[in-house]
Amino acid sequence: MTSALPDVARHEASDIALALDWVGMRGIAIPLVLGGPEAAPAAATAELAVDLPDPHAKGIHMSRLYRLLGAFAQHGKLSPGSLQRLLREMMESHTDCGSRAARIGLEFHLLQQRPALRTPGLAGWKSYPVSVQAMHRDGITQVELAVRIQYSSTCPCSAALSRQAVRNAFAEHFGDAPGITRGDALDWISGHASLATPHSQRSEAEIRIRLSPAADTLPLLAMIDCAEMALATPVQTAVKRADEQAFAQLNGANLMYVEDAARRLRQALEQHFGACSVAVSHHESLHPHDAVASCATPGWKRMG
Repeated sequence: MTSALPDVARHEASDIALALDWVGMRGIAIPLVLGGPEAAPAAATAELAVDLPDPHAKGIHMSRLYRLLGAFAQHGKLSPGSLQRLLREMMESHTDCGSRAARIGLEFHLLQQRPALRTPGLAGWKSYPVSVQAMHRDGITQVELAVRIQYSSTCPCSAALSRQAVRNAFAEHFGDAPGITRGDALDWISGHASLATPHSQRSEAEIRIRLSPAADTLPLLAMIDCAEMALATPVQTAVKRADEQAFAQLNGANLMYVEDAARRLRQALEQHFGACSVAVSHHESLHPHDAVASCATPGWKRMG
């Protein structure tokens, strides 16, 4: 029956003879099975495309790509290796269009349970936005993994100004009074040590690494743990007072500008994964704008 239906993409030529870099689809909903310790289904959206080097070809066959993606989601486990195979299948499905390159992008959230800092048995769930980009061109496959992580950042300058304000208030209160006892000092601290507090804010880092196309898993948890350990102040889930106090202490021990956070992350990621790219944003509580910083390993180029 379908043989009698017109196939414009196959039988008609383009009115304008121009090759196209990429043609495909975006926003396709698919389920994904993650490999490794994160082996659980995830709801994802996919973007996929092939090049169209034939200037006379009317268009690609999008249904072919859609069916390949569906088979991949149904029978495959997400890994660099499985993505490499899918990219090759996408190109092979368009040999009649002369396609020599293919790309795919996946976005989903990784849900992980995280324990409280102090309270035994207390835990909550955190959602980490994940992006996977893969491209095959000129016989080379590249796979890039990106994760966004939220953390708390306390301004070093604001902390120094707050400490000075507390010191000045202490000196003004006691003046030159002799014989200040330990109890007097502790009582004053209990009531006045927070008369000036440094500003802190929820912050976000987007970290990217490259993976071997032959790898059979995505190192998602290792990547997240590496970044959160480097920052030392990841946002918390379930907390009681002891956990909140511990979090405040971590912030006090890890004062950081946006520059500090970017450097910490790059250093840690390079040690564990090699080349990387980092972009951080501190959503300022002092200003109505954000502070941002980015850095990358020398020679790093965004996939495109």
